[in-house]
Amino acid sequence: MKNLVIVESPTKARTISHFLGNDFLVISSYGHIRDLPKSKLGVDIEKNFQPIYVIPPKARKIIKELKEKKKESQKVILACDEDREGEAIAWHLAEVLNLQKPERIVFHEITKKAILEALKKPRAIDFNLVKAQQARRVLDRLVGYKLSPFLWHKITRGLSAGRVQSAALRLIVEREKEIKEFKPRDYWTIEALLEKEKKEFKAILFAKNGKKLEKFFLNTEKKAKEIVNLLKEKPFFVSQIEEKEITKNPLPPFKTSTLQQEAWRELRFSSKKTMLIAQHLYEGKNLAKGRQGLITYMRTDSLNISPLALKECQLFIEGNFGKNYSVEGGRKFKSKEKLTQEAHEAIRPTEINLTPEKIKNYLDKDEYKLYDLIWRRFVASQMKEAKIKKINLLFEVEAGKDKYLFKASGSRILFDGFLKIWPQKIDEFALPELKKGEEITPKEIIFSKHSTQPPSRYNDASLVKTLESYGIGRPSTYAPIISVLQERGYVKRDSKFNFYPNEIGILVSDILSKHFPEIVDYQFTAKMEDDLDKIAQGKLSYSDVLRSFWLPFAKNLAEKEKNLSKEELSIIKTEKKCPLCGSNLVIRFSKFGKFLACSNFPKCSYKENIKEEEFLEPKMKCPQCQEGWVIIKRTKKGRIFYGCSRYPQCQWASWQKPK
Repeated sequence: MKNLVIVESPTKARTISHFLGNDFLVISSYGHIRDLPKSKLGVDIEKNFQPIYVIPPKARKIIKELKEKKKESQKVILACDEDREGEAIAWHLAEVLNLQKPERIVFHEITKKAILEALKKPRAIDFNLVKAQQARRVLDRLVGYKLSPFLWHKITRGLSAGRVQSAALRLIVEREKEIKEFKPRDYWTIEALLEKEKKEFKAILFAKNGKKLEKFFLNTEKKAKEIVNLLKEKPFFVSQIEEKEITKNPLPPFKTSTLQQEAWRELRFSSKKTMLIAQHLYEGKNLAKGRQGLITYMRTDSLNISPLALKECQLFIEGNFGKNYSVEGGRKFKSKEKLTQEAHEAIRPTEINLTPEKIKNYLDKDEYKLYDLIWRRFVASQMKEAKIKKINLLFEVEAGKDKYLFKASGSRILFDGFLKIWPQKIDEFALPELKKGEEITPKEIIFSKHSTQPPSRYNDASLVKTLESYGIGRPSTYAPIISVLQERGYVKRDSKFNFYPNEIGILVSDILSKHFPEIVDYQFTAKMEDDLDKIAQGKLSYSDVLRSFWLPFAKNLAEKEKNLSKEELSIIKTEKKCPLCGSNLVIRFSKFGKFLACSNFPKCSYKENIKEEEFLEPKMKCPQCQEGWVIIKRTKKGRIFYGCSRYPQCQWASWQKPK
């Protein structure tokens, strides 16, 4: 009789099968085999929030197959992923298959060595991890299945609210409001164009009478011109030469959040795409020597690296770059998060000798790009720091009673270290040789106008970074949070692929912020995540955490359902008249946006679409009034022209896109 190994993914099953002999049969459960029912709440609140699980129709066939294989097997080994979700899948399998003492194995990478090591030390199912996963699932179900109907009644059908997603939506909505309310401030800078031995360089004015200038010191063009005129043809004396050597350390290897951020910055991969490709690399690819997992587990907040991986990387660096590039004993990093699972590892290649170029032909284009990023980041993290020489030249200029100080900067890489494989933008510029007290007359002194810029919209990288900084979500949830907001139609991407909320997203966020503040409160959401972590550690009770959330939430929901009307929350009155019955038209909202409707509904069913105006990207001030935004408008025939958002106060319009 064979040993039955059950994993959650068919790809993972194929890879593990490649490592095990004929004594093992590896089968996939195709994810969760039980879940809460879709048709009802599925949580018995009165019985300590006991979840009521059902077997989805799609899982029945695989369960039947697993039960048959179990009868023919000597023992059953559960080899699902090492996180809470994987632990929960293992527990559900044990329950459905009626396994009395199931063997549970975990591993950080899908390689032959890791699988064989895991088989030597099986453990029992960790019920604390299972309870933590259940608590998250039940919390999300309570919010989604209780708060969503409230939105249907008060706004329109088809809307939904989520526990963590609502806090993320608030971030995007608040950023959009900041952008719209932003008022730019102008300021000027002054630069001197200097030359010695036919080498030109610039020095910027940064101090007056020994005091560093503030950003808005030159807040008018007139003031800037006056100083430029004062300094014209005045000699510049070298007052100080500052030379210092700085050390630039490499970044740590990737964890889930930093992988998503860097993949967006470097490759423009969305969080969802990054995690999907990382899953493929983790579960295994067919290489020349057979199937193998290429990276360690991709859902992690740990920066820990196994001693063996450190040693192998050190030998690789010494063999390929030289001993002066390696760090004796390897470089170790410590996670800043309080509850990091240090037993887990950072994301790294499973075999350091599998360089991106060696396996390029076995990967598709995007897999290669992401693997290359992960491989280089890990190797760079174990290389020597870079040495950079920084030079600052300070020039003093006297004009009347005042002394002005200009600064020119240069830098040179003395030793590239980790920069050899992880390039970073370092402006190398060699300044000419100058001595203290040396005099130079500038070729030109110029002033430039600048304006402060509004905060940028969130993109995949900045949103994940902000969610992590607030403690909202965990490694496994960042990508789903972003995907759900898009799928619900609350946020869209602009021409730069940044996120912005549509009107229905803003309305939902504003209603939740006002009437259900705990759902969108950043600190409250982060505390719930901490409580889930503590359940996983056995420090908090499952039922206590759920009860502390549910009782005040249910009481508030009942009050709002009773006391708030649809008209108060989501219907905006207008002075326009209905062409059918003469009643006033009102603005109503649907899942897809706003529309005009008769206030006499349902007696009169008149409706009229409202064409939404879209802001140009990047945002531009109206060239006429400088107060409104330039927006796109459409004629009845569909032609596009550009106008001011302050119309009719400002009547600027153009058929040409302004520069």
